[in-house]
Amino acid sequence: MGMVRIRLARFGRKNLPFYRIFVADSRSPRDGKHLEVVGHYNPLPGKDGMKRIGVNSDRIKYWLSVGAQPSDTVRRLLNKAGILPAPPVPHMPKKGPNP
Repeated sequence: MGMVRIRLARFGRKNLPFYRIFVADSRSPRDGKHLEVVGHYNPLPGKDGMKRIGVNSDRIKYWLSVGAQPSDTVRRLLNKAGILPAPPVPHMPKKGPNP
């Protein structure tokens, strides 16, 4: 078995996406076979203007503890949900004349 990833699978219909956060082998297709569904994410803002995210934090912490790697998007969502710390911001040197 390859590396285990925590990633998104797209559901919903055209122009109305809905995602499930699930744990899968890194080699399986995006919407293919998975090990466990651990949350959901609705990127379309509701009437209150908020995007919906629901996670099973106990299961996500378990999978992270056994070595599962979240995708970049899932890492950002878990940061917003307060499960993961913010990723380090890459330092970009300022453009200008060299000394």
